[in-house]
Amino acid sequence: MTRILVTGGAGFIGSNYVRMLLERGEDEVLNLDALTYAGNLENLAEVEDSPAYSFVKADIRDAERIQAIFEQHRPEVVVHFAAESHVDRSVLDATEFVQTNVVGTQVLLDAARRTGVTRFVHVSTDEVYGSLGDTGLFTEDSPLQPNSPYSASKTGSDLLVRAAYHTHGFDTVITRCSNNYGPYQFPEKLIPLMIANALEGKKLPVYGDGKNVRDWIHVRDHCEGVDVVRRRGQAGEVYNLGGNSERQNLQVVRGILELAGKGEELIEYVTDRPGHDRRYAIDASKVQAEFGWEPTMTFEQGLEETFRWYVDHRDWWERVRSGAYQDYYARNYGARLGG
Repeated sequence: MTRILVTGGAGFIGSNYVRMLLERGEDEVLNLDALTYAGNLENLAEVEDSPAYSFVKADIRDAERIQAIFEQHRPEVVVHFAAESHVDRSVLDATEFVQTNVVGTQVLLDAARRTGVTRFVHVSTDEVYGSLGDTGLFTEDSPLQPNSPYSASKTGSDLLVRAAYHTHGFDTVITRCSNNYGPYQFPEKLIPLMIANALEGKKLPVYGDGKNVRDWIHVRDHCEGVDVVRRRGQAGEVYNLGGNSERQNLQVVRGILELAGKGEELIEYVTDRPGHDRRYAIDASKVQAEFGWEPTMTFEQGLEETFRWYVDHRDWWERVRSGAYQDYYARNYGARLGG
């Protein structure tokens, strides 16, 4: 079994990835997460007693602590999801984004190299490429032109990962994905926010004219893609992972309202955010050609499945909205970890 350290494994994408690995039963998984506002161990409640799973609470910016964890657990592979990821929050204050996404990534790279990690998978975003016009797709060779503090910090981390390969010969690979959606997504992001508001009969805030375009990928498809790259990717390479599902934000919101049986009078147009990229679209032909990976979930299937999940797990997102979910660590881990 491969010992895999997953950073940010209590977050949305990370927890889906951890569950996928444990379902397969082929790997040992150490979940390292700081449990900031979007980290939720409830996402992993059904696997926390697995003998192949363990959790450690730590901040990737803490170099001494991270080094000690790597020396104790000796992971063979690192899959790095941990990041501050919400663009709106980065517009208000970029400091945490630089500290976590840039400095934290370098801390991990240093500890991984020192302790003999054989592969470092860095999970990034299509936002590092900037904004597209009405046509065209981002390829792995597209220039990096970030337009928000969040995407600038992710670009910085991508370049540090690239440098670790070219300077030190360290085995790194980078994935860049389009917008994820699916179960366990923190309800500040577009789809879960709109679902929750629709279910509660609240207004659905839409930036600008609602015609910003995103390519959507179901989180399970993304996790499958990340794992293909982990197992088969070539060191030093970048791999785009897209969903082939471009939609205007307004189309997504209308689809959610239809599923909820609500009318468009709930849509409320709000002032657009600064630096709001107009369109993203991913060309994933490289990973498809080399490894045969492609998304299996259509957007219509995925959106309906996601909507039903939030309907069936209303208690989950209500605890998230209230902040009560943050008590889970203290209740379930405090005694056994000493606080």
